[in-house]
Amino acid sequence: MVTGKRSYHHGNLRTALVEAGLKVARDGGAAALGLREVTRSVGVTPNAAYRHFADRRALVLAVAAQAQDLLARAMLDRMNAVPPEADAAERALRHLRGVGLGYVHFALAEPGWFELAILTQDDSREDDPAAASDSRVPPPYQLLLDALDGMVTAGLLTPGQRENAEWACWSAVHGFADLATRGPLIHQREDARTMERLAAHVVDAIIAGIRA
Repeated sequence: MVTGKRSYHHGNLRTALVEAGLKVARDGGAAALGLREVTRSVGVTPNAAYRHFADRRALVLAVAAQAQDLLARAMLDRMNAVPPEADAAERALRHLRGVGLGYVHFALAEPGWFELAILTQDDSREDDPAAASDSRVPPPYQLLLDALDGMVTAGLLTPGQRENAEWACWSAVHGFADLATRGPLIHQREDARTMERLAAHVVDAIIAGIRA
């Protein structure tokens, strides 16, 4: 959870710096993340941060991992909004729709965190303190994989249709999110109803496409 506190418990400086980084990046994205700005916000010197982060890049990657978790939480909120009376097929379909709609909603609501959440960590150095978490499957991507597997289990996708479907789904929703946050749709971001309708159209179209 991001807090506005400037103090931290002894021995918990790394966590405090990551939380401060999230707070800074919420408005400014990755470009706003600097060791000097982040350390100042928790009341320590930049040198103190080097005990936990080799450089600015290590800090950015650590904050990005937390942003991914926040994105996954937003997706889970949409996935879990399923009527209790829904059968297995409807539940599987709603889970997959929730993945896409949650992804887009997070991008629109939190563009700074979204920018961080999609940073690649695949080029991490072995001596990077953040490298230990870089090998994990990003939680948002894992949710997509699980939802697609759930469609197969529910009989809504064949194994053949399931193959590589994650790339079609991800490309579609990420492309829409990019258009809405940095592209020609950015001027409509304040029209929440229109954006929700367009996002639903994109999500439903790609689901129909992979099932065809």
